[in-house]
Amino acid sequence: MEEKIPPFAMPMFHDWVPKPVRPWIYVVLAFCFQFSGGIYLGAMNNMIGENAWYREDVTMLLYCNLAGMAIWFPVLFRTKFRFTNKLLLMTSATVILVGNLLTMLRLPLPLMGLVCIVCGMAKIQGTFECMSNIQLWMTPKRDFAVFFPLLHIILLTAIEGAGWLSAAFAFYGHWRLMHWLIIALMFVVLIVQALLTRPFCPMPPDRRVPFSGIDWFGAFLWLSFWLEVAWLLNYGDWLDWFHSSRICAMSGVACLTLAVNMLRMKSHPSPFISPKIVRYRYFRPIIFFVALFECIMSVEHVLEMVYYEEVMHYTDLTYESLNQWSLIGVYAGCLFSLGWLKLMRWSQYRLIGIGMTFICLYCLGFYLLVSPEVGYYQLVPPLICRGFGYAVLCIVLMWCLHEVMSFEHFFQALCIFNFLHMFGGATIGGAFLAKGISYYVADGFARYNGYINLVDFSRSPFELGLYMKGMVELLLAQTVKILYGWTIWACLVFIAIFMLWDRPLVRHRIKKMPAWSVVGARTLSGFNKLQKKLRLQ
Repeated sequence: MEEKIPPFAMPMFHDWVPKPVRPWIYVVLAFCFQFSGGIYLGAMNNMIGENAWYREDVTMLLYCNLAGMAIWFPVLFRTKFRFTNKLLLMTSATVILVGNLLTMLRLPLPLMGLVCIVCGMAKIQGTFECMSNIQLWMTPKRDFAVFFPLLHIILLTAIEGAGWLSAAFAFYGHWRLMHWLIIALMFVVLIVQALLTRPFCPMPPDRRVPFSGIDWFGAFLWLSFWLEVAWLLNYGDWLDWFHSSRICAMSGVACLTLAVNMLRMKSHPSPFISPKIVRYRYFRPIIFFVALFECIMSVEHVLEMVYYEEVMHYTDLTYESLNQWSLIGVYAGCLFSLGWLKLMRWSQYRLIGIGMTFICLYCLGFYLLVSPEVGYYQLVPPLICRGFGYAVLCIVLMWCLHEVMSFEHFFQALCIFNFLHMFGGATIGGAFLAKGISYYVADGFARYNGYINLVDFSRSPFELGLYMKGMVELLLAQTVKILYGWTIWACLVFIAIFMLWDRPLVRHRIKKMPAWSVVGARTLSGFNKLQKKLRLQ
């Protein structure tokens, strides 16, 4: 028997609020929550300069914010069925408001990390509460082939928009203006909830879902483990990896935390992440591909940043303005995925292959264009390809995860999925790329230092600083080009795998290779038959 889906309604609003306007109000509130965060990377350089932080420190604070979002997924439905919609949204807005006030202060980094974690939890709680209440408005049959593409339009627009806004505020004013804007938006959320809504919970008061039974210590262990891994990969290159005692100590702590996590999963009656999720048939391949896909996409954060800042000398605002062109590809990718999954219902393997093809085109575009003389608008087509491919892959992988998981374990699987999707895979790929950059730059100096001779130095006047600056820029551009080339090969391998896997002949009717003894006997039998025919002639 199919589940009976109730008609769309938003009873949390007062009766005098027009019904056609109600879902649009929640769309705006979802954008407000998605624009928020503890740290805004568009103003990274300004924060580094004013607070005397390292780039790795600001990046680690971002990882704390993303980890807070990911770890809260298994708790989302428990909160929805325990508290009223009004209380959840007002609490989330208040937490983000206070968090943005605190992150403007120069607090110790561990305390800043804790604030960012809590802000991440509030951000995902507020977004989930808004989107879950308008899901039936977006798709009356609760079809996730429709919901996920529309959801990613909001998510990816907010990500790019927040980066551009923070860079613009930092360029024309001060980086703290972005925090004040988010505080103002949270006041808008509080005013809307106070004036337009009333307390409403889907569960009656006598059937509210209690918080008892949640493995909070297990959640703390999982959060600790992922942050330890992020710390290792983030600071590893700066601390020279295992030549540093801090890296060695943190590696031991991460291994110990993982071991305790595994033991707790097997011994606890209701662990935070159930071991049953790995028994689903396609869960491990999906998680494995998410990690590899995010490793490949780390070129966006590492190689592009190196190229824009060190070779092209773009400001943060120029970089973020250039990134806005990727939204064309994002919207096209979301609509394309909607048509593919919902209207045409074609193979998801092919859709993954198409998404990887556009990521490959993005890498190929930068591989061909990377140069100190490239024009601003020449970089637009690769960025559109990147936006298209990223949107398609995000949607189809989340849709695949939903299709293979039961509702009981979907949000637990989504927790692991988002740890890798939001920052886990990117930190792994970023660590490899950082090592590649240091290797190829040093290799370039070793190869080209023979061209620096006394004839060059005999010129009068000789600008040594300008000479070395040009040489470093060319070596960095060459390094970025080489690493984009390796990324293209990785994309081609994955495209070939998924295109071959989609062929029925490859998937279902592969001929088994016989043993070598059988092959030898058949060859000898054929040779004897041929000899017999020749003798008869």
